[in-house]
Amino acid sequence: MTVPFHCTDDDIAQAGLTCSAEAPCPVYVDLTAVAALGAKVFVAGNLHADSATLYSLVLESDDAGETFTEPAPRIRGAGLDLIQFPDFEHGWISGEMLQPLARDPFFLRTSDGAKTWRQQAVFEDGTGGSIQSFWFDGAKNGSLVLDKGNKSSTRYQLYESPTGGDTWTIRESSEKPIRIRSMPPPGTGAWRLRADAKSHSFRIEKADGENWKPLASFLISAGACKPGEAPPEPPKDAGQPK
Repeated sequence: MTVPFHCTDDDIAQAGLTCSAEAPCPVYVDLTAVAALGAKVFVAGNLHADSATLYSLVLESDDAGETFTEPAPRIRGAGLDLIQFPDFEHGWISGEMLQPLARDPFFLRTSDGAKTWRQQAVFEDGTGGSIQSFWFDGAKNGSLVLDKGNKSSTRYQLYESPTGGDTWTIRESSEKPIRIRSMPPPGTGAWRLRADAKSHSFRIEKADGENWKPLASFLISAGACKPGEAPPEPPKDAGQPK
């Protein structure tokens, strides 16, 4: 499958790209997280050029990976990293702005079973850094670890929320990574993303006993940016079978 992307002159200018008709700027898909909510499968990531992130990306399938749509608008200059659904109504997707450095971390939140999503900043005044990990035990109680990206005694900061992410309170700071105690160890989930060098794609796979069953794959290449491209139409189907 391919992710549709039409680059405009405004995209080129906002990202600070140097593209021409003779030397267009390649655009790539980077998928970072996959999770399921009942029969629905969600994938998150971003669209980026060699030197800049262009847009965030959320993909949803409700037909076992045959087709995907985009349930949330793309956010310019943002990337998405992690997905969690603690129950069948509530879900969070973490992200941050990436131009030029990681800053202003936020969540995409749903409280209606992923029918709608809304963006919510973690901090009212913004800050540098990105969400390294997060975990919600239910609809209200959550924790996150912020990586501020600098070499200091407060590089990693643990925050907790009793309000579903409406407000956050700092609990711990450290120069070393902090692990959220209630969070399962990495690699224990039923889904995974795998970059496949041979096919130049990201493969979405589900655990099947001791094996992994492929569900879908997306080409890493999403086209190129060059001056004079027509404005894009609103995305509908985000991927179609080959």
